[in-house]
Amino acid sequence: MAMIKTLLVANRGEIALRVMRTARAQGMRTVAVYSDADAKAPHVTFADAAVRLGPAQVAESYLDAAAVIEAARRSGANAIHPGYGFLSENADFAQAVEAEGLIFVGPSAHAIEVMGDKARAKRAMIAAGVPCIPGYEGEDQDEARFVEAAREIGFPVMVKAAAGGGGRGMRRVDSEADLATALDLARSEAENAFSSGELMLEKLVERPRHVEIQVFADAQGHTVHLGERDCSVQRRHQKVFEEAPCPVMTPELRAAMGAAAIEAAKAVDYCGAGTVEFLLDADGNFYFLEMNTRLQVEHPVTEMVTGLDLVALQLDVAQGRSLGLVQENIALNGHAIEARLYAEDPALGFQPATGPIALWKAPSGAGIRCDDGIATGGEVSPYYDAMVAKILAWGETREVALRRLAAAIEQTTLFGVPSNQAFLADALTRPDFAQGEATTAFIGENWSDLSAFSAPPAPELSAAAAVLMHCFGRQGAQSASVLVPDELLDWSSSLPRPSIADFGADFGAGVWQVIPAGNGTFRVAGSEGEHAVELRGQTRGDVRLMIDGVPLSLVAHPAGPGAVFLQAGAQVYKFENRAGMLAAGVEAAGGGDITASMHGVLIELKAKPGDRVAAGDTLAVLEAMKMQHQLTADVGGVVTEVLAEEGAQLAAGDLILTIKEEAGDAGS
Repeated sequence: MAMIKTLLVANRGEIALRVMRTARAQGMRTVAVYSDADAKAPHVTFADAAVRLGPAQVAESYLDAAAVIEAARRSGANAIHPGYGFLSENADFAQAVEAEGLIFVGPSAHAIEVMGDKARAKRAMIAAGVPCIPGYEGEDQDEARFVEAAREIGFPVMVKAAAGGGGRGMRRVDSEADLATALDLARSEAENAFSSGELMLEKLVERPRHVEIQVFADAQGHTVHLGERDCSVQRRHQKVFEEAPCPVMTPELRAAMGAAAIEAAKAVDYCGAGTVEFLLDADGNFYFLEMNTRLQVEHPVTEMVTGLDLVALQLDVAQGRSLGLVQENIALNGHAIEARLYAEDPALGFQPATGPIALWKAPSGAGIRCDDGIATGGEVSPYYDAMVAKILAWGETREVALRRLAAAIEQTTLFGVPSNQAFLADALTRPDFAQGEATTAFIGENWSDLSAFSAPPAPELSAAAAVLMHCFGRQGAQSASVLVPDELLDWSSSLPRPSIADFGADFGAGVWQVIPAGNGTFRVAGSEGEHAVELRGQTRGDVRLMIDGVPLSLVAHPAGPGAVFLQAGAQVYKFENRAGMLAAGVEAAGGGDITASMHGVLIELKAKPGDRVAAGDTLAVLEAMKMQHQLTADVGGVVTEVLAEEGAQLAAGDLILTIKEEAGDAGS
């Protein structure tokens, strides 16, 4: 029986930390790998040893299989855990690890190869008698064959990349006229993400639930399932909430889906942790979607309801030990829900965000778990996935789990980059989610307009921000001075001197005057009235105030000179004082400028100087944070200049091309 002594985790962020904690608890030495962008990341500092892989780009670091294996050699690791994403479902990597004489903590290369190709996997499942969605998964990739197949299946259909996952290379197509464009976009995205442009078609199942079964198998031939997870709430085909058990599950349906999942695993001689994903329709019919041959992002919800450590089971199986689990003895206790915290802006259609992390505070409490991979002073990089943490709650009932999760989301603080925190809190209040009725259509049906997530704060919050900005500035001045006692703060030999906070007419009710009134009290006068603010206490960012006699608890943190982050509940604001600021001397980009929406690689230019374009035309495609983003023209006119080249690495705001608007060409 092989024994793991030193485990290299070929991943980053929260999953690298998650695996290392269990490995260390089992007495194993841990090795981290990192790119230049992650040199000071938490997973690097946590590990017993760390090896640099290469530059920030994934192809030259985390996806470089040879560099990962060389890191194992250099560090003395005798086993590699791939985590999820990156090389976790790369059959060639699994084979190379074993050829090197190392233990691969995952299934065989054969199982990964079969299940990693969705088309091949579906053919295998049909042969094994597992229910599958009608579709086309043939080897003929000609456009005409796809058109013919789509007509046979009937619209709407889903175009899907045969390799990979995570929602990349997927497009909904409602009519034959849109099929060619969808095929081109899906193939391009798949080639960039998975180095394979093979596609398949499936009949679109309207408003299904996305339900997956956790399976586990050992080398002795024992295969069990650990119940299901409902992962229906998604945006861009990427999961946002996951829970166990599924709210509409019955014992009979669980037994049927579990048996199908076990058959799917046995069909490829599976060994280790895997997840078989199904679509469940309103009539209780379920269809095989895909099998993930790795640990899932959402595995903690299964851990919380079963009491099992899935990473520990992975390590046991990888060392040749038996699972020691009997299906009849596996029971689900209580309810667990996971919310994924993404660095993204819901008001901009969940566009991924990057930047420095000014403050990070994870929630805690009864039934609460938070798996994260970030820290105050770190950075959300443009090179990797936008998920920064997973917030989980367990309760004896689903209602208790929901209440705990709602409280935990409000207790979470992420300052410095936009996040979906307020969206997560809002989602928990929606009746269909609260009642366990959410399907994959949940986000589209509940948020046709996301502008509420960019709404300005209430005047009372702006008044509080003005006071806190004054206090932070005062504290900074005191710390830079010598022997200035607290009793001299805000002292003046004449009338109290107000400080001015100008947040702009569209953000926080404009200009405020902050007038110290002694003993931590302030008069705050603005264009919409006056407020009495009393600072009651301040501890590590947690601030207690009284505003017009009403208590208010906030989280606040300096955001640089004349700026402050402020969190009320799950909503985060950044207040910036424009008073006294010098003009930057840079004019705002007009509607004729096409700029990079975020850091990323310009993978396609669709216009050249002299081209006439119309409003809404796609002019460039930017790949960032594992997704492709189409950049479209706001106005019609003639392209006058192209300043970027395909393949260039761009920063947010970089100018790509300019359009000279012509009369009558403006978009409506």
